[in-house]
Amino acid sequence: MRLVAGGLMFLVIARPKLRSYSRADLRSAVILGVITGSMLVLFFSALARLPLGTTVAIEFLGPLGVAVLRAHRRSALVWPVVALGGVVVLTEPWVGTTDLLGVAFAVGSGVGWGTYILMTQKLGDRFSGLDGLAITIPVAAIAAAIPGIPQAVGHITPAAIVFALALALLSPVIPFSLELVALRRLSAATFGTLMALEPAFAVLLGALLLAQIPDALQVAGIAAVVIAGVGAERAGRARPALLPSPFA
Repeated sequence: MRLVAGGLMFLVIARPKLRSYSRADLRSAVILGVITGSMLVLFFSALARLPLGTTVAIEFLGPLGVAVLRAHRRSALVWPVVALGGVVVLTEPWVGTTDLLGVAFAVGSGVGWGTYILMTQKLGDRFSGLDGLAITIPVAAIAAAIPGIPQAVGHITPAAIVFALALALLSPVIPFSLELVALRRLSAATFGTLMALEPAFAVLLGALLLAQIPDALQVAGIAAVVIAGVGAERAGRARPALLPSPFA
């Protein structure tokens, strides 16, 4: 419902002229839409089984992988190892209570996030304004509807619709728009690793809003993921970063 509302908002705001784009461009936008919808479904599926901070930390391995691949330095390979160590500490597999399905969902979402970063940068180069998002988000809504509709039957109330409209502004409308602008100005590596603080914020919000209080070991795991992100960002600085933005 949130993606449907967000897709409608983008269509109203951007009013994309599809005839002005090639079939290849439109095909890329559709593929990105499917990836985006799948990524969000996997993320929320993981969130139903794992704490917020753990879910985001595992998902962050996707952007971190993008940063390392773009760094083209062997020394950068140490950062995925550090991040993976942090994730292992977070999930505590030696305890035997780890929800492996939740971890698999989070890993899948991370792969989708890394792919999303790479494809969104290309999409920003091909589409003007918010036209690309006005295509991808409705497609994402269709992709998410496949598993979502069976769960939503019987639960769509006027209150749920109002909440969906409000949540659509928080995600995807505002953050996806800002990400598109950022990716037009930054390299994919820099963008991905500037998200390094997201796991830390996720832990903070989880503690404040969801009463998911991490122990000292889990805090150390989150710190390892954040440090890995910052380290990978520094490794990727040597590459050209800026891309022209129509919003500049």
